[in-house]
Amino acid sequence: MAIARALIIDDEEDIRELLAITLNRMDISTEVAADIRSAKKLLTLYHFDVCLTDMRLPDGDGLVLLKKLQDTQPELPVIVITAHGNTSLAVKAMKQGAFDFLSKPIDLKGLRQIVTHSLKVNQPPSSKPSELKLLGDSAVMQGIRTKIKKIACSQVPVYIKGESGVGKELVARSIHDQSSREGDFIAVNCGAIPAELMESEFFGHKKGSFTGANDDKVGLFQAAEGGTLFLDELADLPLLLQVKLLRALQEKKIRPIGYAQEINIDIRLLSATHKDLNQLVQQGEFRQDLYYRVNVIELEVPPLRERREDISPLCDYFLTEIAANNQIEPVPLSDEALNVLMHYPFLGNVRELVNILERAVALYEGEHITPEDLNLPTEIDSRLDVKTYQSATRSLEDYLNAIEKKVISQALNDNQGNEVTTAEQLGLSNRSLAYRLKKLGL
Repeated sequence: MAIARALIIDDEEDIRELLAITLNRMDISTEVAADIRSAKKLLTLYHFDVCLTDMRLPDGDGLVLLKKLQDTQPELPVIVITAHGNTSLAVKAMKQGAFDFLSKPIDLKGLRQIVTHSLKVNQPPSSKPSELKLLGDSAVMQGIRTKIKKIACSQVPVYIKGESGVGKELVARSIHDQSSREGDFIAVNCGAIPAELMESEFFGHKKGSFTGANDDKVGLFQAAEGGTLFLDELADLPLLLQVKLLRALQEKKIRPIGYAQEINIDIRLLSATHKDLNQLVQQGEFRQDLYYRVNVIELEVPPLRERREDISPLCDYFLTEIAANNQIEPVPLSDEALNVLMHYPFLGNVRELVNILERAVALYEGEHITPEDLNLPTEIDSRLDVKTYQSATRSLEDYLNAIEKKVISQALNDNQGNEVTTAEQLGLSNRSLAYRLKKLGL
């Protein structure tokens, strides 16, 4: 007995037949239509679990049908079919709510993978709890959690925007955990991979394909098969690898170094950076076509200083975690210490809050953590507002450089001058930290 029913809409008879036969072999019943008029009639007669539709139909645009389905049956996953190379249309469809896309000629393995994922959308989610929680009582964090729940039900690429330390990887992991994808969540910091090793790291290689390739290597795309690949600091990718990444996303295939044949991939891509990708596109440092491909949905995570009502619950959570990791009783914050944190600028965002609390737990001696135990930099005005800037007798650039210099100096001091650990703490690549050290004369 069929477990699901699919609606197939395409004006080419051989395509309709190919799709129907493939889905029938997956124990999915099918109804077919050659145009929008016939499809609308079928939609009134049957309940469908998935819809596959061409974008160019005799009596209208597939995008119009997609919009109607989004308005009337938003829970129905719609897979759009586009002509080969028409990525811009596929991206437009996904921005309007399509679950995923297929390009002609249709790859049957890719078809089966996408349909399988789509049928899991309306099933109860599997239990994949994160080790960390996306906490926060602020309206903006509640909104982000709502968006994540909706985004998780599709396959579309998501670009997560925000300053270093706001929790972009945690947002990405939350999207994966609430999705139907059963593979692993693979996170990689693009800025931490040497440029000459990037192609091998991403796509893998065959033993003997180049000097030093002593064994076969599985790349990140293959490691994330059936799951989610999260590329942090995407802006650090060199232009040559951007080209290869774009092709992999468009064709859903990769070719490891030394291989003669391409390999099909089934991954969902999430990406993030603290830089302004749009500005990098204008400067010619990031490919515009790749930008549009990865930025189908943009999700911005605001800095901690713009959602101060989240500070108290975050403190409670992290102090409990720190105590558990150190096998001690949780250490409470005094009201005075919490008040200081509520007015602190947190240039390093949630990551900086964690570091402050870890240091305070290690240094406190009384019954609770005091403002003195927080050991905050006294040189930085904790208000960091317009009045603070207006009181400075220097330009905005000089003022911001001074703040950056103090933060980096403090981090270097905390890490005994270890630049690798400092870069990781500040959410920077090693190259980015080296650039800042040189610019600031540190």
